[in-house]
Amino acid sequence: MAATSLPSLTTTLSLVDTDPAELAVDAIVVGLHSASGDGDLSGPLLAPGAESVAAAFDGKLAATLALLGASGGAGEVTKLATLGTISSPVIAAVGLGPVPDESGVPAETLRRAVATAVRSLSGNAKVALALPVPDGADGDDLTLRAVAEGALLGGYRFVGYKTKPQSSRRDPVKSVALLVPDAGDKHAKAEIKRATVVTAAVARTRDWVNTAPNELRPPDFAAAVSAAATTAGLEVEVLDEKALKKGGFGGVLAVGMGSAAPPRMVILRYAPKGATTHVALVGKGITFDTGGYAIKPAQGMWEMKSDMAGAAAVASTMIAIAALKPKIAVTAYLPMAENMISGTAYRPGDVVTMYGGKRVEVLNPDAEGRMILADAIVRAAEDDPDYLVETSTLTGGQVISLGKKISGVMGDETFIARVAAAGDRVGEPAWPMPLPDDVRKGMDSDVADISQINAGMDRAGHMLQGGVFLREFVADGLPWAHIDIAGPSYHSGEATGYWTKGGTAVPVRLLLALLDDIAANG
Repeated sequence: MAATSLPSLTTTLSLVDTDPAELAVDAIVVGLHSASGDGDLSGPLLAPGAESVAAAFDGKLAATLALLGASGGAGEVTKLATLGTISSPVIAAVGLGPVPDESGVPAETLRRAVATAVRSLSGNAKVALALPVPDGADGDDLTLRAVAEGALLGGYRFVGYKTKPQSSRRDPVKSVALLVPDAGDKHAKAEIKRATVVTAAVARTRDWVNTAPNELRPPDFAAAVSAAATTAGLEVEVLDEKALKKGGFGGVLAVGMGSAAPPRMVILRYAPKGATTHVALVGKGITFDTGGYAIKPAQGMWEMKSDMAGAAAVASTMIAIAALKPKIAVTAYLPMAENMISGTAYRPGDVVTMYGGKRVEVLNPDAEGRMILADAIVRAAEDDPDYLVETSTLTGGQVISLGKKISGVMGDETFIARVAAAGDRVGEPAWPMPLPDDVRKGMDSDVADISQINAGMDRAGHMLQGGVFLREFVADGLPWAHIDIAGPSYHSGEATGYWTKGGTAVPVRLLLALLDDIAANG
């Protein structure tokens, strides 16, 4: 774990209220809006925040950028050498889309645009952001958070395993100065502090997901989570294979028994004094998934190192709340196993006695995630939480249904609406999906309490089958949500917005926003 012992996020963020035209930085980022073409508004327009920079160019900055091809389209970056016109040698104009109404530029547009601009200025540079931001305590929290998060996530780089040093141009930006009306404003400082904590959680999650699977087998993953959580001040409990067997965690043991690296269950607790609400978080930690005796195709199997993204996200969320200190008790349950093929691996036709006593007929060893999650869900309910949220890279059906950027969320209808709303606030959308009774009927087993899948449907409604199975293990009356992140948790394409290639850390920011909501409103 030497390559990923710390989050790969080295960019620092500060507040300044200096005239941006006089800042001694390597580059200054300004915003550019696309225009409608009506009247005189035929070209891109400078966004608020860069007035003094524009004045230094005699009001011709937008026109000059237009000559270089800038249109103001969201996320587009156009660079211009200033040749001494202002202190900074480079201007990077980032598109913010159409001129907004009175509500301002959408937070997610800003987050993505800032990240793109910062990433384009890599090479250990010092950067300033002269962008539209709210004014002090009366401003929009989400806007300031979005700019700060975008700036820090734009500086994310996975350390990796290359033996030769990378080009310095791949180094992240060294520091970002965010221009605000008053750098001493306590509210703005608090938002920057929060953004730093949140983006560190995102970076840690990405680092774990991006780690080579031979370096992050279940005992290694448990040790890494335990070390980070202990440092953060959380209470940590680790169940090894002997404790799992003694406790009757049949689902976790069944999935893990095909691997030479034994399974684990990590439990993390945050319990501040005076907290009256308790939330349980559960995250799937399959450190590598071959599919077992329902082996996956070789093409793309290497991405199965990301099958522990749910557990990584939940662990990082816990570490973040230890720093943010909300008045809410949160406990995380992280089952970890490696789904391998061997003479001891579980098989189709096996009947597994789960934690709590329910018996499951195994029809597909590649549906292993629901096996370990069911154990963790039952265990979590024993601690009497007020809400339970579970997240996992559970089904390929999620990708088929919703694509690579939108999670599926199932469970208690009222509660999943809150989950989806939290995702919308932070740019991690989750679409509510049903749990039909006919899907459950097809999971009746001739020999056990329930079958692991609906064999009659095959892969039809695959995402829904996973949610229906997990519902069987949720305590009656407990508001719960299952977030399937099979697509959004891993980005296999080139960098875009604040996503780099590899782990995305979805849904860390959704979970933190949801916990904020529960802490404030119960």
